[in-house]
Amino acid sequence: MSDKHILRKFDIDLNLLSSRLLEMGGLVESQIALAMDAMNTFDLPLVEQVLEGERRLNAMEIEIDEEVCNIIARRQPAARDLRLLMAASKCITNLERAGDEARKIAKRTRRIATEANARSINIAEIKVSGEMALHILRRALDAFARMDTVAAAQIIRDDETIDNEFRAFVRKLVTYMMEDPRTISIGLDYLFIAKAIERIGDHATNIAESVVYVVSGTDVRHVPRDQLGHDASDS
Repeated sequence: MSDKHILRKFDIDLNLLSSRLLEMGGLVESQIALAMDAMNTFDLPLVEQVLEGERRLNAMEIEIDEEVCNIIARRQPAARDLRLLMAASKCITNLERAGDEARKIAKRTRRIATEANARSINIAEIKVSGEMALHILRRALDAFARMDTVAAAQIIRDDETIDNEFRAFVRKLVTYMMEDPRTISIGLDYLFIAKAIERIGDHATNIAESVVYVVSGTDVRHVPRDQLGHDASDS
């Protein structure tokens, strides 16, 4: 078998792997959107859809991770190709964990729906941060598909916005619970939901960081946000 044929087969393997990763990402996006819809409407059938979908995500994580290991064993890649495979493995872990956060949102929503005062707390910040988290995950997957380091750097910087919404909601929750102790139980459930959304943003950011790593070989996990534009342009 010629070297050219081997390289073509390797490219096919990498393209199929990327397609599977993006397919998993699409399922995670759907899970998050369903969980947020369930929270907004207290639609319990939607909660069950999220819980059922999470099992499929777990299976996909195992399947894709096995394929990564198989490609490394068969092709013994180096340099950027090896970084891509390592990043893909980390990305599917982050996607699975983002799916776990969607499951947590759904399960907390099911609890809240049984409370008599379920609508007693204004959750505007949660709704906004949920939309932000879904959008940032979609952008991270798009950046991964295109290996766009400039877009990835912007995503990493934008994650701070979700963190700010989380902190604003926590401050508001504390006020609610101090003024009316009857809201403490439901307030804590909403706090867990807000934290889950913040973590989805973190997982999306991790995917974006992987893009920079694949293209430039630079680990930006602990690089200050104001330096990210420079790091991306170096790639």
